Amino acid sequence: MNDMTPIAVKTTLKDWESDQEVRWCPGCGDYAILKAVQRTLPELGADPANTVFVSGIGCSSRFPYYVESYGFHTIHGRAPAVATGVKLANPELDIWLVTGDGDGMSIGGNHTMHLLRRNLNCQVMLFNNEIYGLTKGQYSPTSREGTSSPTTPLGSVDRPALPCAFALGSGARFIARAYDTGKQLPDVLKAAYYHRGAAFVEIFQNCIVYNKDRFADFTEKAVADSHQLWLKDGEPMLFAKGTKGITLDREALTLKVVDVVDGDWQAAGVITHNVKNKAIAHMLVEMPFGPFPMALGVLFDDARPTYEDAVLGQDAKAREGKVADLGKLLAKGQTWTVSGTAADPI
Repeated sequence: MNDMTPIAVKTTLKDWESDQEVRWCPGCGDYAILKAVQRTLPELGADPANTVFVSGIGCSSRFPYYVESYGFHTIHGRAPAVATGVKLANPELDIWLVTGDGDGMSIGGNHTMHLLRRNLNCQVMLFNNEIYGLTKGQYSPTSREGTSSPTTPLGSVDRPALPCAFALGSGARFIARAYDTGKQLPDVLKAAYYHRGAAFVEIFQNCIVYNKDRFADFTEKAVADSHQLWLKDGEPMLFAKGTKGITLDREALTLKVVDVVDGDWQAAGVITHNVKNKAIAHMLVEMPFGPFPMALGVLFDDARPTYEDAVLGQDAKAREGKVADLGKLLAKGQTWTVSGTAADPI
């Protein structure tokens, strides 16, 4: 639990709905994410007067308009910098950062990296639809190889960035994955909220216009059981209704899929999830989908001191035994006095 979290406030979903008309394309996954957040905040006991949503530029970045709280719609890629300033100015505020795969991983990649390595106490929601939606369908840093778009008419030859791998490499202490319409999304958001530090959540989001059904191969109901691995700390990594699991090949130091017979996952060598194991988290993030299921839920959670605690603690220590005196400060060092009148020659 965040030590700076204020006393719980009783609210409902309606208390978090602003008077602004929600404007995304019909069928956009952002609608589902917005409702998931608005339903989760009352369960957290969050206070609208103490909550700030900060966004950059992109479809997802309209988010602050639709939440009845404080918010900043900032400039492209710079939401982490603004969020850092807000948190340092008032560390008791609950900061939610909203970004997309273009905003957060391209022009904002530098800012995202530094927010994560500094470990600012906030929740980062990165909506990943693997395309630039607001600017009409260009390929993004997370677009898959072969993606056809206005900027890659013959298909993208870039290897896509993996947001969670990027976050782990940047020093993030909390990494999670979910998808827009998944019933588990609120639980993932709660886990992020209760983590003290920078909590990075990648949310797969359907762009109905430019990248429709990109994630259907693991989100559709018909394939969800066999293609999703929902991770829970201390529980075996099972999927396909418990008939398959993930084991560690200790010679090759890689993960592999094994069959589980009669529910005996231990005999099959299935490993249990440990949210503090960063090495396994890296393997889970980079498992190639197809031969492996999509790893979802909390992949890594290992808290450490936050950036604002360090900065404000350093400032408090520097002020110990000192009295604020602006006049004395201005007169300190090399100074001089200008005398004379306006009539004196210059």
